[in-house]
Amino acid sequence: MARIAGIDLPEAKRVDIGLTYIFGIGRSNVVKVLKDAGVDASKRIKDLTDDEVSKLQKSVDQFKVEGDLRGEIAANIKSLEDIGSYRGLRHRRGLPVRGQRTRSNARTRRGKRKTIGAISKETQGKTGGAPAQVAEDKKV
Repeated sequence: MARIAGIDLPEAKRVDIGLTYIFGIGRSNVVKVLKDAGVDASKRIKDLTDDEVSKLQKSVDQFKVEGDLRGEIAANIKSLEDIGSYRGLRHRRGLPVRGQRTRSNARTRRGKRKTIGAISKETQGKTGGAPAQVAEDKKV
């Protein structure tokens, strides 16, 4: 099993796909890593030699990945919140940050729908918030 940047890569996948399992390494960075390491992209991860794995590790170390990258992103978001910017407020409230509409979508950020409906007069009477007309009917 190939372990690069603290991540166990899936053995059955091709190298170019398997490297994307590392946080911070996408498809465009994979091309750079493979070119720098001199490894064939169509090779399966289980077929890599120890020498090729170490070359890939050295190439990946040039990028900020996994914990370092996650920490930097969290620090950036915290600084936005601290200075009180609009984007920071949206992060704090858990709303979309990049200008998306929230009237009809944004379920990923806002969570499951919580339906708030009208209360019937019977329910209002039981809860104590009875309207004046219902209260008068009870007196008669």
